Amino acid sequence: MHTEEEARTLDAADPGHRHLFLVPPAEGGRYPEVAYLAGNSLGLQPRATREELLADLDAWRRLGVEGHLEAERPWLPYHELLTAPAARLVGARPAETVVMNSLTVNLHLLMVSFYRPAGERTRIVIEDSAFPSDSYAVRSQARFHGLDPDTAVVRLRPRPGEDTLRTEDVLDFLATEGHTVALLLLGGVNYLTGELMDIPAITAAGRAAGAVVGWDLAHAAGNVPLALHDWDVDFAAWCSYKYLNSGPGALGGVFVHERHLGDPALPRFEGWWSTEATTRFEMTPVSRPPATVEAWQISNPPIFAMGPVRTSLELFDAVGMPALRERSLRLTGYLERLLDEVTADRPLTVVTPRDPARRGCQLSVRIGAGSANQLTKRLRHEHGVIADAREPDIVRFAPVPLYSTYHDCWRVADALAATVEATS
Repeated sequence: MHTEEEARTLDAADPGHRHLFLVPPAEGGRYPEVAYLAGNSLGLQPRATREELLADLDAWRRLGVEGHLEAERPWLPYHELLTAPAARLVGARPAETVVMNSLTVNLHLLMVSFYRPAGERTRIVIEDSAFPSDSYAVRSQARFHGLDPDTAVVRLRPRPGEDTLRTEDVLDFLATEGHTVALLLLGGVNYLTGELMDIPAITAAGRAAGAVVGWDLAHAAGNVPLALHDWDVDFAAWCSYKYLNSGPGALGGVFVHERHLGDPALPRFEGWWSTEATTRFEMTPVSRPPATVEAWQISNPPIFAMGPVRTSLELFDAVGMPALRERSLRLTGYLERLLDEVTADRPLTVVTPRDPARRGCQLSVRIGAGSANQLTKRLRHEHGVIADAREPDIVRFAPVPLYSTYHDCWRVADALAATVEATS
């Protein structure tokens, strides 16, 4: 039996970086702060965010329009401050990376360029448990091209009786049906089950089949190490409000592999920020897009939305994804061992892969009775544990390595044991 004292001892030896974040107060239970295991939905606020955002606001107060060039962090090239750290985070080159817009907007802008159905190659392949916005996006893209989304969109399902999609089944599908696939667009880490897909293997198989391969990295960026350039991914997009802790609705990021940059044959929507920065204020009617991913930008960036992303990316640069991944493996493994004890005699089942290499820092638990929402409400109000429900029966726990603790994990198991009645 794992004890609270053991959890405290582990925290002393492996403390993480909780001191850099603001942890909400608990509304229930016997501890002053919540055990926050919902960073896969919305990350906590870094302590540095408020001060740095206020500094950007103060530049507006002091300088007005002149802040575009004279602010301590000038607004005109502000987005460039985010480029190099974002590229390092996802394993890309700076020319391949830009922070802009929100995730689904970015996916649409990328599909304008990379979903080009022709002949028998018309299908878009996603996973059956893709986040709903991805489903809506690809179906609307199919309709935009005059196709029936019920036939143009293929949803890959796990085998009967299984919860996660096997890599070999994806590869088998591509080997037999790849000639009909125009776009393969999967989630790097599945939002529902926490499964980490084999991005390099699937990318190689998709490209070998002649398909364009894109990735939704909403649950992967800041969660697992990525090497998008080396893996030869065509494009990817991610959000910044989950593991990247940049605030609700924060700006997302985009990757386009350098082999596509500067290609005049690619269709692409354009706006003021799509043209070369050095000629932007010539106000000419014809865009001169740079041979970088910045050609996919449209509007000038929202500075006060970019500030928290910049703050977060600097934090990731300072800590480093390799160190975070190592702590993630330790912390998630500890939570798994705790859950094994609790689920042994309760109607609870962990559906996330047990192999640490096939998951990020999320363990999803299927409840055998009742509502997932009701269970998370009880965990919060009775025990001060914040988790995330996906109806009807999945509760997601994310021990984020930046700020979660072993004691948080112990509190999850203790709260589940007290809330869900044993069957024997």
